[in-house]
Amino acid sequence: MVTGRRMVTVFSLGGTIASTGTPGGEGGGVAPRLGAKELLDAVPGLDGAVPGLDGSGGLEAVAFRQCPSGDLTFEDLIALAAEINARFEAGAAGVVVVQGTDTIEETSFVLDLLIDAPNPVVVTGAMRNPTLASPDGPANLRAAVQVAASPEARGLGCLVVLNDEVHAARFVSKTHTSSPAAFRSVAAGPVGRLVEGRLRIAVRTTPLATVPPPTGPVPPVALLTMGFGDDGRLIEQVAALGYAGVVVEAFGGGHVPARTVAALERLAAAVPVVLASRTGGGDMLRTTYGFPGSERDLIARGLIPSGFLDGPKARVLLSLLLGNGAGTEQVRTAFAGI
Repeated sequence: MVTGRRMVTVFSLGGTIASTGTPGGEGGGVAPRLGAKELLDAVPGLDGAVPGLDGSGGLEAVAFRQCPSGDLTFEDLIALAAEINARFEAGAAGVVVVQGTDTIEETSFVLDLLIDAPNPVVVTGAMRNPTLASPDGPANLRAAVQVAASPEARGLGCLVVLNDEVHAARFVSKTHTSSPAAFRSVAAGPVGRLVEGRLRIAVRTTPLATVPPPTGPVPPVALLTMGFGDDGRLIEQVAALGYAGVVVEAFGGGHVPARTVAALERLAAAVPVVLASRTGGGDMLRTTYGFPGSERDLIARGLIPSGFLDGPKARVLLSLLLGNGAGTEQVRTAFAGI
């Protein structure tokens, strides 16, 4: 246990921030190859960036995984949450998780739900890999360490830090394929920013109810997006494939074509079906519209509104609930608090 200083543990999982050239040479693309220690060593002036931190005792580097973020699994994140909790019990003030940006919006929310501690957990990555002329990884990692070491970040749940913006995991989404400003929180905006290396918190979020880490495999949950002219045949296929639950991304505030309603009702009678919006922002409606396929109609047929969670995040919560053996009514109760 480190005394008299703020200790931050940095876990690396791979991703663009850790990617370098492949053995194929020029034209072979990049792949994750760098670990936490190499990433920290590449950040100029990190030792002096945060009072109380130094390279010999204030920072711990852990190469936890080495893969594109799309290859991460719930089992990986459950194991990571256990390691994070162990660091907090040993006296760490905060944790930084470095990974690929493709799934940050989901993995950060998994950690938000699994970790029941006030200590900051900060997830970061990069949009530009280290072989480019202007990689953003070192700046993002520096900012993430500063936030993780800051007492002002305590009690905010899991945070995502990129481009000097601080986002709550429950709200953030990746909204661009390549821009360094790809991450946005449509529903709420950033909760804070880094200004000259200082953390400025503008909004303090209310902690979400945590979910116990599943002790066995997390069952498969489908994510189904409704499209213009949808005839519902994919709904029938999903029902036949053995998914333990389904999240339906509907139009607007929770609407689907009337011709798909019967299939959704049959599906909801078999497994928990959560109703989210494909818009990516705003609470699900519950009582406004009354036509066939509206949110009132679908809720009456057994679908469960997702609250403010978008489709990917609703799938994360539903997966963890089902991994703990929750039935439909327990799922309904959990989402009622969102």
